[in-house]
Amino acid sequence: MRVIEVQAPGLLTTVQDLGREGFGPMGVSLSGAADPVALRIGNRLVGNVEGAAGLEMTLLGGRFMFWEGGVFALTGSDFGATLDGAPVLSWASHQAKPRQTLRVGPTRSGARCYLCVQGGIAVKDFLGSASTHLLSGLGGHEGRALREGDVLKIGPAEGSFRHRSLSSAAWERLAPRKVLRVTLGPQSDWFPGAAQKIFYESTYRVKEESNRMGLRLEGEAIAAPWGGEMVSEGVALGAIQVPEGGLPMVLFVEQQTTGGYPKIANVISADFHSLGQLRPRDEIRFERVGWETARSLLREQEEWMASGELIFE
Repeated sequence: MRVIEVQAPGLLTTVQDLGREGFGPMGVSLSGAADPVALRIGNRLVGNVEGAAGLEMTLLGGRFMFWEGGVFALTGSDFGATLDGAPVLSWASHQAKPRQTLRVGPTRSGARCYLCVQGGIAVKDFLGSASTHLLSGLGGHEGRALREGDVLKIGPAEGSFRHRSLSSAAWERLAPRKVLRVTLGPQSDWFPGAAQKIFYESTYRVKEESNRMGLRLEGEAIAAPWGGEMVSEGVALGAIQVPEGGLPMVLFVEQQTTGGYPKIANVISADFHSLGQLRPRDEIRFERVGWETARSLLREQEEWMASGELIFE
């Protein structure tokens, strides 16, 4: 079986697929790729099914040796990669020869880069998914971020190498948004007009303490109703909570499945990939849209992902 050796793990590199849905009642959040669009496209570039497991690198990439060679693609943010010293173009498929080394550097743009390999990263599924859930230490490769010396198995691959790249028409659509579109949260009517005006007109900065559980924001505080507390209830991916202190938090892929803070809004599904590319100190704003608009934007994104305009062969 073909393998990849981790010679340097980077800052935070984990095995991720598209996550495990339906286990919120058991207290297990979705996990999966923080930028699912990038992972899906990367898998298509190398001939995998969209949900195959790949490697998610955060802010700083790693160094990986292909012992028996393999077909790979890098998607997401530009991390300035090289293969045995030769520059590697992102959003395109490449063929590594046996014992060639892929070096992935620090980010030049957003937060996360994805390494997809033909055949996918072969790890044991947990609750139907290969994704790493760091908080619980489950899934992925031993439930943790990768370390130097780890050896990852690659699944069986079908077919020969075919060069594929992202079409020029796709670049603009993939640019991460800094104005995130949101729908009303379950407790939005708890917030007076003045608080909502602050929320929608302010610019917020992503704090250093942000991670895969959630993005903490700094900026103008909002008056939190009931002291920022309420009876705990189920929470959704992308929910924006306002705790005591009034600084919003955006719940992310490893969020707790219940929460006791009022939720003023929820990031729409079509913008989840933009959340995954936010770095500490990035500035964002929020724009309210209606339910029909949110559904329409997601439908439009999925139709585009399925179209022939995405991949050039």
